Amino acid sequence: MQTELLEKLLTREMPYGKYKGRIMADLPGHYLGWFAREGFPKGEIGQLLALAYELDHNNLKGLLEPLRKK
Repeated sequence: MQTELLEKLLTREMPYGKYKGRIMADLPGHYLGWFAREGFPKGEIGQLLALAYELDHNNLKGLLEPLRKK
């Protein structure tokens, strides 16, 4: 896993939809699950959403806490 993706997950805002403006690492699990079922968008946004989903689904969001404090 690339560290830069984790950092982007903590700084990039969701660009559209119900949670527009929310930091991607803070998107709710049910929303990420919807993308997992329906398909992630192409490009970097989709890659970040897929990463956020994997962290949420596997209960690994705690791994982001040390990066938040930087």
